Parts: sequence; structure tokens; C-alpha cells
Amino acid sequence: MTLPTIAFINGSIRKASFNRRIGKAITRMVEDRVTIHEVPIADLPLYNPEIDNDDDRPKAWATFRDAIDQTDGVLFSSPEWNRSLTGALKNAIDVGSRPYGKGALVGKPCAVYSATPGSTGALGGTLAILPCFKTLDMPDMGQPEAYYGGVNDDKIDLDGTINDDGLKREVEKFAKAFANHIEQMVRGGSEHAQ
Repeated sequence: MTLPTIAFINGSIRKASFNRRIGKAITRMVEDRVTIHEVPIADLPLYNPEIDNDDDRPKAWATFRDAIDQTDGVLFSSPEWNRSLTGALKNAIDVGSRPYGKGALVGKPCAVYSATPGSTGALGGTLAILPCFKTLDMPDMGQPEAYYGGVNDDKIDLDGTINDDGLKREVEKFAKAFANHIEQMVRGGSEHAQ
């Protein structure tokens, strides 16, 4: 049986991103149940509807949309900038949401987590992305909520190896729930699963 495929959209464009590290850990934790691959967003031009046509559309938009189209779901990480999501992540959502009503993200089952050295776990970034899910009819996993605070180099390596037992337990709980969510959507023959 073919495993469901998941696009990982990391809202942080930093190379040493803690959110990317958590994404790598999740990928390994559920690799026997779902296949997760990161879809880069750092080089996406800002969304502008005036150039979203066959003659002017940036190739990067088409490549991004095609990558999302070929998946069964999406895993988002949302750092917090100024109590909201990052500009890069919002732009990726805007690009992936078009054309209106038929965008690559529309209807995809999803989940979101956040990780930060700060104490609040980037809660503001995660909360800011939730209205986008509703607007795009993306069935999001409500529980467990995942705001990983106090993350640092000692707790998680660049390759996603988690060295902190508490963080590892929390990420495993989220990863298993996410795999369940995706499997349920795909197995259930949901109109959202592709």
C-alpha cells in the first residue's frame, strides 16, 4: 500500500530553524505511516494577482503549487513574528490558495506546530494561521496543540535528533496524532484527500 504523502511547509526560512529540526524529527517518527517532504518557500515571489496568468506567472509559483497538488496533506510549522505568522509563510499560503476556490491548498487535511527558544512556544504564529485553514476548507488537527517553547541547540540537533525527554514525548504525541489524522482523512475517502 502506498503511504500518504505530506508537504511540509516550514514558516521559518532560517537554515538552522528549530521548526525545521522538529519537522525532521516528526518525519522520522512517522516514516512507516506517511511520507513527509519539505516544500521550500524562501524563494517564492510575493503573491500578486496581476501576474497570476499563463503569460506572467512566476515559475516558482507553478512549481510550489504542483508540489502541493501531488500530496495528501500538509504539515505547517509557524514561528511567531510580532505575534503573528511570518511573511514567508503567509505568502506561501497566498500562492497556494490561488486560483480562488481551486488552489493547491484548498481542502487538504493539515496540522500546525510551532517551536521557539521563547517561553510562549510561538503561540501567536500558530493562532494567526488558523483562520487561513478555515477559509481554505483545510481540515486541521485540533488536538494535541503543539507550542514548543524553550527549544535550543542542546534540546534538538540540526538533523532533528531530540535530546530532551520531555520535548521528545510531546513531539511524538503530536506526530502520532498527525499520522492518525491523515490516515483517517485518506482512508475515509474524504473529498479533501487527493
